[in-house]
Amino acid sequence: MTNSVKGPASYFPSIEKTYGRPVAQWKELIRASPLTKHGELVAWLKTVHGLGHGHANALVAHTRAEDADR
Repeated sequence: MTNSVKGPASYFPSIEKTYGRPVAQWKELIRASPLTKHGELVAWLKTVHGLGHGHANALVAHTRAEDADR
């Protein structure tokens, strides 16, 4: 039985293919941003970096969840 990726991480292959940048780089950008609210970060990724809403939301959600676990 194979483990399928679920949740925000399921978007990662598409994000890397579509925008040509590894997910780790997107996470670095999110963490370096002075913005702190989820919606602000999503809007910033969409307007400044041209990501679609689902991709931006997935990156922010996954990054913030990782940071909360630390």
